[in-house]
Amino acid sequence: MGAGFIVFTAVNSVLFILICLYFFNTYIFNRDPAREIPSGKKLVSPADGKVIDVMDIDGSDAGGIKIRKGLGKIYTLTKDVADRCYLISIFMNPLDVHVNRAPIEGKVEKVSYEKGKFFPVTHVKNGLINEKNEVLINHDEIGKIKVIQIAGFLARKIDCWVKEGQKVVKGQRIGKIKLGSQVTLIIPKSVNLKVSKGEKVQGGSTVIAEY
Repeated sequence: MGAGFIVFTAVNSVLFILICLYFFNTYIFNRDPAREIPSGKKLVSPADGKVIDVMDIDGSDAGGIKIRKGLGKIYTLTKDVADRCYLISIFMNPLDVHVNRAPIEGKVEKVSYEKGKFFPVTHVKNGLINEKNEVLINHDEIGKIKVIQIAGFLARKIDCWVKEGQKVVKGQRIGKIKLGSQVTLIIPKSVNLKVSKGEKVQGGSTVIAEY
């Protein structure tokens, strides 16, 4: 086998990899399909993916709660939403649409971003803390809800397209996360929950709850 053939094979392999990456980036990861947004008193999913956790939260937790994400975790408050809440976590694999949407219309009260970090075992928050971005939306009727964008361990990149004081409509695109990611939704327990653990959901179209 000659050197020329080896070089030719190597070049073809590199070209094939680049073409695959371009295809994945253009037609899979960056795709943003239109969605039919349900009308009426319905909250919609903020993300495409699989519901991996549904929790009942009763009582104000001043210290915050821990949410697992892959090898790491995040901490978040629930008392800024309500004393009694539902917490719904949606896992987005690399093949899912990664655009995130507003579950309901309202005013963005707060946007809070935290960079990922690693704490030593001697620290009370030991281990890997994932990158996260929290969007708190105030709705006239049901009150506040929280959308938490959580980045994965390898691809730590969150885009947020809304600002504090901005009004959003239900189903509006509010951000994006790279590669395998997770979106957690915290909503008041006054709503009628419509999803359960293990279900597949679509951002902007699957009904999460009614009020």
